[in-house]
Amino acid sequence: MSQIVTLIGGTGLVGGHILQLLLKDDLYSTVRVIGRRSVNINHPKIQEFIIEFGDQKALEQAIAGSETVFVAVGTTNKNVEGDKDAYKKVDYDIPVNVAKAAAKYGVYGFAMVSSVGADPNNNNNFYLKLKGVTEESVAKEMVPQTLIFRPSLLLGERKEKRFGEGIAQFFMPAINYIIPSSKQKYKGIKAEELAQAMVLAAQKTPKGIHFFEYPKIMELLNRKETENAKI
Repeated sequence: MSQIVTLIGGTGLVGGHILQLLLKDDLYSTVRVIGRRSVNINHPKIQEFIIEFGDQKALEQAIAGSETVFVAVGTTNKNVEGDKDAYKKVDYDIPVNVAKAAAKYGVYGFAMVSSVGADPNNNNNFYLKLKGVTEESVAKEMVPQTLIFRPSLLLGERKEKRFGEGIAQFFMPAINYIIPSSKQKYKGIKAEELAQAMVLAAQKTPKGIHFFEYPKIMELLNRKETENAKI
């Protein structure tokens, strides 16, 4: 049976890959893309909703009727010029308000990008504490299938250049080889691999609240490869 699926963050690094996967997958008849600006893709499956995320009614109307909602949004200190309230409006308000809308309208699945090390009790790191608090708030909405992904450094070509991240991306493939097995969750991951894992998890994971760090993400992808090899 074909499904309606919704994506928030389709212009971003991970969201862009999720969008391409959803458009190619016959399981989905309609791909709703919610954002502040257009993804500029002409495709018969796409329904675009250009909204202000502070407008909860518009957000709810765009989400109602969806089987699954993917949230791949995030900002940087540079983008918000160090304004923590502005940071929260993106990294906390958007995922939490989406989860509220999903719960209200009976959406089955909610999948979001968080971060490795997310911890609501971390008072020494604003970013990791915010991610942890966001995860807690999302989980409280009790969307039947809640999938929270905690990648470390994302590898891929961003439209927006980030100097420090660019250096880290250059060295990360080599660093990945020497990271001990006990620290696997800190390995960098390709954005396209994370996107693939998110779509797979939405299709394969049972009800409940599930967390995915690097080892579990790669397990999903490897299982898919094994299944394909048997076909």
